[in-house]
Amino acid sequence: MVRLSIAALLLSTTAAFHLPSTRHTVVRPLTSSLASTTTTTANADEFTSESAKRQIGNDSFLNQDLMARAQNGPGVKNQERLKIGIVGAGLAGMVAAMDLADAGHDVEMFELRPFVGGKVSSWKDKDGNHIEMGLHVFFGCYYNLFGIMKRTGSFDTELRMKEHVHTFVNDGGSLGSLDFRFPIGAPVSGLQAFAKTEQLGLEDKFHNALRLGTSPIVRALFDFDGGMDMVRELDDISFTEWFTQLGGSRGSLDRMWDPIAYALGFVDCDHISARCMLTIFMLFAIRTEASVLRMLEGSPQTCLHDPIIKYLEDRGVKINTSTGCREIVYDTDESGKPTRVTGIKVGPKEELKEYDAVVCALDVPGIKKVLPQAFRDHYPMFDNIYNLDTVPIATVQVRFDGWVTEMNDDARMMDVSGDQSDGRGGGIDNLLYSADAEFSCFADLAVTSPGEYYKEGEGSLIQAVFDERAFDRSNDQIVQDCIDQLHALFPSSRKLKCTWSSVVKLGQSLYREKPGQDKFRPKQATPISNFFLAGSYTYQDYLDSMEGATRSGLMVADEIIARADGDKGLKAQSKAAAVASGATGETEEAKVPFFATA
Repeated sequence: MVRLSIAALLLSTTAAFHLPSTRHTVVRPLTSSLASTTTTTANADEFTSESAKRQIGNDSFLNQDLMARAQNGPGVKNQERLKIGIVGAGLAGMVAAMDLADAGHDVEMFELRPFVGGKVSSWKDKDGNHIEMGLHVFFGCYYNLFGIMKRTGSFDTELRMKEHVHTFVNDGGSLGSLDFRFPIGAPVSGLQAFAKTEQLGLEDKFHNALRLGTSPIVRALFDFDGGMDMVRELDDISFTEWFTQLGGSRGSLDRMWDPIAYALGFVDCDHISARCMLTIFMLFAIRTEASVLRMLEGSPQTCLHDPIIKYLEDRGVKINTSTGCREIVYDTDESGKPTRVTGIKVGPKEELKEYDAVVCALDVPGIKKVLPQAFRDHYPMFDNIYNLDTVPIATVQVRFDGWVTEMNDDARMMDVSGDQSDGRGGGIDNLLYSADAEFSCFADLAVTSPGEYYKEGEGSLIQAVFDERAFDRSNDQIVQDCIDQLHALFPSSRKLKCTWSSVVKLGQSLYREKPGQDKFRPKQATPISNFFLAGSYTYQDYLDSMEGATRSGLMVADEIIARADGDKGLKAQSKAAAVASGATGETEEAKVPFFATA
């Protein structure tokens, strides 16, 4: 989840004043907003959509029917055609736009960057190299995301399934694994994987088994709801605290659980929530397919985003890139409390765009920058977002003149002749973890995702994700550290030369899954009835992930569709607001006295 140092996201301002008028207009430096007496519904932040409700709670973990829902779309067309603005063209925003367009609405999207994808972005440099924000792996329990890919036609052609093994690479080239390949599925496949792993010694295996044997996972095997309820109650302690309470060893944490924690959230077991880690383990224990890995055929832009973009454009959705949201425009009541969003101001000229509903599909730093201060002052839900922290990461790509992860045959390692596309390169075709390197997870993209990453006559393209321990180093130093650590993991690779490299830094990536954060994650529906949030940080049970982003986008769309029609629907609210503000074709800004924007 990493990228080249890209400029900060959105501009926001916080000052608010009241004009001497019966209407209330929120004013920021050099700008003003519309006004009306429309009030928000009493429980606007509660879901009215049954489909949205099915995406949260214990049942959502085991509900494979969600794939069909995502694949088939909302299944309804609204009678009222809404104008909807979506801020952010990451996975969450694009998924929401798909459903809203299919329900018959006019959708327009605004993205600050020159490309779509958010934290799953990729692009080409001037020499045609595909650069990624980070290393993206698709777990088998990503039911909603797979449904979206089936809907756009990319699932069968753009995903490559890997062997059902999670491989750890240690200094000197020794391998450990969690090998889930077994004739009997979960939970037996998982139990034998932990029992046989070479990553732990006998003593650590014993302590590991002791702790997992007393975990909520065991209860979930016969009482899933009870097990999940226990997991949810463990958000306020770290995984280390939970693991060591009843027999877990430090050795298990250092050699196996830390690499997994870094891969999940880029923090170690001492600092990651027990709820976060156990949520993933719960899925692996209950569903055989949950721990199966897939990776894209090539870059995220080509394999994931381009099919979605075509789907959207075929349905009239307009995507404005390099056009960030500068301000959210909203109405207030007599006390200055925000009641309804009327539009957004976008681009360097702060062009006003008016909408019946607005979705902010941003990441944590993005939403923090764009939310008006008045939203925070009057609604704790918005203020809670500012308690969420993020982690800095750096993604390194290094290309070599041979196959780095080919440890068994030096001649094969050096052989880059002929056509070795379609995953025929030498080495390990899977995601890799390491307890002995600063990068939490890595892979040879020329082997795992060869569609656009393999280059004839060249070898490995290693992509490795560094956490905050390395973030402040220079790009050159990070590249050299990556090469040195790869040599330590794969000693034979010292014979190879690095021919190209790239470093992509993201100062604020995933929200930091430290203890006590889950309560601060906002719902997708907000106290302002026509204003919605989407993004993987918003509340859903799949953590900060591609599946989490997809779920949030579907939930937002379902809720807007449920609220669209009727005498109290979003369209009716827009008409009432226009009447209340005395709209006559003249914009509200034109009515604001000149001194109000000084």
